[in-house]
Amino acid sequence: MAPKRLCLAAIVGAHGVRGLVRLKTFTEVPEAVAGYGPLSDEAGARWFRLTLKGRVKDLLLAAIEGVEDRDAAEALRGTRLYLERGRLPEPEDPGEFYVADLVGLAVETAAGERLGRVSQVVDHGAGPILEVTPEAGPVFDLPFVEAVVPTVDIAGGRLVVEPPPGEPPQDPAEGPGREPPGEPEQ
Repeated sequence: MAPKRLCLAAIVGAHGVRGLVRLKTFTEVPEAVAGYGPLSDEAGARWFRLTLKGRVKDLLLAAIEGVEDRDAAEALRGTRLYLERGRLPEPEDPGEFYVADLVGLAVETAAGERLGRVSQVVDHGAGPILEVTPEAGPVFDLPFVEAVVPTVDIAGGRLVVEPPPGEPPQDPAEGPGREPPGEPEQ
């Protein structure tokens, strides 16, 4: 199995004519992104060594080794920069963890009922959402809030959840916009 990789930043465009790029970072301290050493693209095929040069609004400006002009910098627009999980320091607080560490954990209720595994964690701005893939049945989402996920047990490989009413769906026909089976109306 390939090592877990975390996306630390994305190149959102060029800045100036000398090859600087604008970076959107996903690290707690934005400037920390340059301290992890070379970062790779999503495929792990290309490596990028960053040197921070400043800020523009909420973005960092960085020079990338080997990128010398605006055209080369602009060609990198949309490139996401990754680091292997093992190269990150372990969280100092036992209650802290990296969101990427949630992927693959078992999801179960306090009563021990197995609901599936976390297949993805997404955040569209309103807070993280866990995508849970059960062994049978449709994939469902759970908000990653303490009321729904009171226990995160990274060492034990599981999350204990208290799903909101209606989650997980017990029957695919119960999903939104689906009518219960029956005779069609005429």
